[in-house]
Amino acid sequence: MAWTRTFAGGAPERVNKWLAQTGVCSRREAEAFIAGGLVFIDGERVDDPGRKIAPGQTLTLSAGAASALAARTTVVLNKPVGIVSGQPERGQVPAVRLLTKANAAGGIAAAFSAKALAPVGRLDQDSRGLLILSDDGVLAKAIIAPDSRVDKEYLVRVEGALSAKKLALLREGLKLDGRTLKRAVVEEVSPNRLRFVLREGRNRQIRRMCGAVDLKVVDLLRIRIGPVRLGDLAEGRWRLLSDKERAALLEGETGARASKPAEGPS
Repeated sequence: MAWTRTFAGGAPERVNKWLAQTGVCSRREAEAFIAGGLVFIDGERVDDPGRKIAPGQTLTLSAGAASALAARTTVVLNKPVGIVSGQPERGQVPAVRLLTKANAAGGIAAAFSAKALAPVGRLDQDSRGLLILSDDGVLAKAIIAPDSRVDKEYLVRVEGALSAKKLALLREGLKLDGRTLKRAVVEEVSPNRLRFVLREGRNRQIRRMCGAVDLKVVDLLRIRIGPVRLGDLAEGRWRLLSDKERAALLEGETGARASKPAEGPS
């Protein structure tokens, strides 16, 4: 079935930009649909990737484009400790095994294959919290590509003596695998409890950063990926990513200003 929506903006907008802002698809996906002859404005096929839609005009995506978009699935999971994000080794439990109807928080719009979903960003077996799993390649690239602007926020409890010098090193100046880390936000929110905001995702990065300054991580909770928050999603439960959240992730939005460091490990 085709997808149709009337443009209610105050001034003409590029079709690809409008579709991305409304969370329908990414700009690249919109351009691909246009190239495939799958986009129409007031019944007229759109052939120009720079075409603008005017207020009051109606845009239609053909049934083929709508089906391709409807087939995508992205879920937000509160991963417990002991569960692996991706491919398990013998005896390990993968995160996709938690994506059952019984563990769903809220309604499920349509059936999907959990086995087809891959983790978008690492969260190791000893860590817990927000994990995104998806079969949406455009979304995955927006989150984990080297030039991604999407940041990730963690609450971390450590053992060891904290000092201003160690905090300064955690923020800037450390290297992993011979490469200097990007500047991070690191602050002590209570005794031996740190808040990290990172813009990259090296393997076991926070644990290795802390180890480099003689701190041991005893609990690590991811509470945010860009604008997507763990919120009150219970451990082991999952929900579908909303269209609004997807659009915000594709635009590289963050949610750092509204963070709530009081949540998490104590």
